[in-house]
Amino acid sequence: MMNDLINDAVANIKNHSRIGKEEVTVAPTSKLLIDVLKIFQKGGYIGEFEVLEDKKGGQVKIKLVKRINDCGIIKPRFPVGFDDYAKWEKRYLPARDFGILVVTTPKGVMSHKEAKEQKTGGRLIAYVY
Repeated sequence: MMNDLINDAVANIKNHSRIGKEEVTVAPTSKLLIDVLKIFQKGGYIGEFEVLEDKKGGQVKIKLVKRINDCGIIKPRFPVGFDDYAKWEKRYLPARDFGILVVTTPKGVMSHKEAKEQKTGGRLIAYVY
């Protein structure tokens, strides 16, 4: 039984990327998962993805581009102020300006770089580098 859709999806992406697969199918899906995948895609860590609807929660077919060194979710979902991103970058990313923290904010799901520009805080969801 799956408990956390985002964790299962990110773990599948990481595992398939490590063994050299070009594509991974993740099921079931959610709106938050799709938003996280859009952030990964904007950063160039995954290729195109396609949402396939079925009556069991849907599936997402994701093309991998072999750029992921590591990725994961952040539990618990820590609250972060717009001036605290440097602390969390040190904790989850290997170097400054290398990788992305995915943050959910009142303005939507975005990378920590966009959240810094918009001067907004939120809650940490995932990281990728």
